[in-house]
Amino acid sequence: MAERARKRPCGPGEHGQRVEWRKWKQQKKEEKKKWKDLKMTKKLERQRAQEEQAKRQQEEEAAAQREDQGRHYTLSVALPGSILDNAQSPELRTYLAGQIARACAIFCVDEIVVFDEEGQDAKTVEGEFRGVGKKGQACVQLARILQYLECPQYLRKAFFPKHQDLQFAGLLNPLDSPHHMRQDEESQFREGIVVDRPTRPGQGSFVNCGMKKEVKIDKNLEPGLRVTVRLDQKQLPESKTYRGKVVSSQDPRTKAGLYWGYTVRLASCLSAVFAEAPFQDGYDLTIGTSERGSDVASAQLPNFRHALVVFGGLQGLEAGVDADPNLEVAEPSVLFDLYVNTCPSQGSRTIRTEVSPPASHPRAALSLPSLERSPHPFGLPPWQNWSRDELRASWESRILGAGVHSTAPGLEDPGRPCLPLL
Repeated sequence: MAERARKRPCGPGEHGQRVEWRKWKQQKKEEKKKWKDLKMTKKLERQRAQEEQAKRQQEEEAAAQREDQGRHYTLSVALPGSILDNAQSPELRTYLAGQIARACAIFCVDEIVVFDEEGQDAKTVEGEFRGVGKKGQACVQLARILQYLECPQYLRKAFFPKHQDLQFAGLLNPLDSPHHMRQDEESQFREGIVVDRPTRPGQGSFVNCGMKKEVKIDKNLEPGLRVTVRLDQKQLPESKTYRGKVVSSQDPRTKAGLYWGYTVRLASCLSAVFAEAPFQDGYDLTIGTSERGSDVASAQLPNFRHALVVFGGLQGLEAGVDADPNLEVAEPSVLFDLYVNTCPSQGSRTIRTEVSPPASHPRAALSLPSLERSPHPFGLPPWQNWSRDELRASWESRILGAGVHSTAPGLEDPGRPCLPLL
């Protein structure tokens, strides 16, 4: 009976219930599948979020490491503009200024102060050079040439129109600093000029950074301004412009450890070099160079944030002190923390100012730890045990033309090596 009951066909009502049961079961399967898909999607989203968070942490750590690699101190150099008066022609004056610019750029000088040791030159860069002599504006011409060389080549046409002081600029050797970039060169930072291009308010401005495309920045700025731009890491190839943000001109130095050129400042006298410092607390280390100073070998360089190295003119720092109405001192040495002679036992009666920056750079002259590892910055082996022929051969092959002088006749005593004049 039980088997017949199981084999008995179901009525119309029961068949309808079985059909509804199948539909309900199919719906449950579909809902379960959707739930599994949703669960898998959420799982993938969590994994993707974790990966993005880990990537952001890695980028932040890399950025922190780059910031740790930055240089947080500055080096300033002050020299009189009267050094151009010693040049016999406009061509030589231009080339002399170019020598100073290259020496300062190679040793990563952040600021060049051109001061008037006679108190007669103009205080601005407006005007033209009026000739050689006491009435000539040598400070203005020197400052203008220094600014011209520091500016990247693709920006010079916008910032430096034709001028008499720059008529022999073709004789100048390029600085080739890190911020003087080629068109296709990749870099995190670039120098640019804000172009006069209409934009909507709050949509940012366009900057010419010397690339094939202009850069759209995050701020609306006045056209004609020189800015430092940090380019975004991710750029859209199909976009008509690049993307970037305006940053401080100090960011390449403090965050990436890049040398980003120098600034030029005019000072009316020697005391204005110290009084008009662009830093809030001024210079915490001042170094004066003179043949009457103490031997550089006995000087020790302390820790500093803003260092200033001051060079004298043809008559030394004494002339600048005597002509300054704000200084009531008889000796220049009281103005500086260190007053040193960077080339003792020199083979010439005078050290020209254009030779002084390479010879007096703190890293070379004051024996920073990078040079304390070896008694010879050029990697020379001990010369005491060499024969005369070996010494002469090594001297000519490795040091010839590098500005190294000898303290005694012949080559028996090479003396203290100085860095080369460029």
